[in-house]
Amino acid sequence: MPSLFAPDCLKGKVALVTGASSGLGRDFALTLAAHGAAVVCAARRVDRLADTVADIARAGGQGGAVEMDVTSVASVGAAFDAAEADFGPVTVLVNNAGVASTDRAMELTEEPWDQVLDTNLKGAWHAAQAFGRRLSATGKPGSLVNIASILGLRQAGGVLPYAVSKAGLVQMTQTLALEWARHNIRVNAIAPGYIETDLNRGFLESEAGQALKKRVPQRRFGQPEDLAGALLLLASDASAYMTGAIIAIDGGHLVNTL
Repeated sequence: MPSLFAPDCLKGKVALVTGASSGLGRDFALTLAAHGAAVVCAARRVDRLADTVADIARAGGQGGAVEMDVTSVASVGAAFDAAEADFGPVTVLVNNAGVASTDRAMELTEEPWDQVLDTNLKGAWHAAQAFGRRLSATGKPGSLVNIASILGLRQAGGVLPYAVSKAGLVQMTQTLALEWARHNIRVNAIAPGYIETDLNRGFLESEAGQALKKRVPQRRFGQPEDLAGALLLLASDASAYMTGAIIAIDGGHLVNTL
């Protein structure tokens, strides 16, 4: 899908993408780099970022890798230190790192609940706080893009901790937008619907997945490139007067009440 944004629309910006080793995070990193940003790819296992950084370089972009466990304040701080040492202050943060649990509520144990909330919500706060503190100290403007989900805005069975974490992320997005506007830091979120990736392709192609597709008004699942326009909008100066927005990209799933 050709981009409607200029190849240099992010020139001069330094972006950090959490959970960039695979799935949507990898696509986000490649998209930002293709439009001029210097992109720092972050993940718990830095060795898994090598292919992404190599692809950025092959395409003529600037990229680097840092180890980051979003559940650890120390790890987050060290990752930002490394990013700043290589590229300067991070001006765009894409809070993408996340995990899920498919246990039903009555069978759910404390361990997966804590893992999902600690990663998806508390981890996002750790990264956001480090970003906000450091960027506000420089006086530079910036953009925080949280990757939420339509499951933070609607209900589904078997995903309780994930849905709760994403609902919390939506509220965090809007509260930070209110607090950080005075620092010229914009905070927005993308709420994807069902986007096909290597991780979920098997389910989406199953009988249950095909039944789910019938509830999407566009009658298809999304592709990673369907998120690129919103990502570039929020990361670039094209959204200079946007903050606290939650952009659903779901083929109309949220408006279907059936």
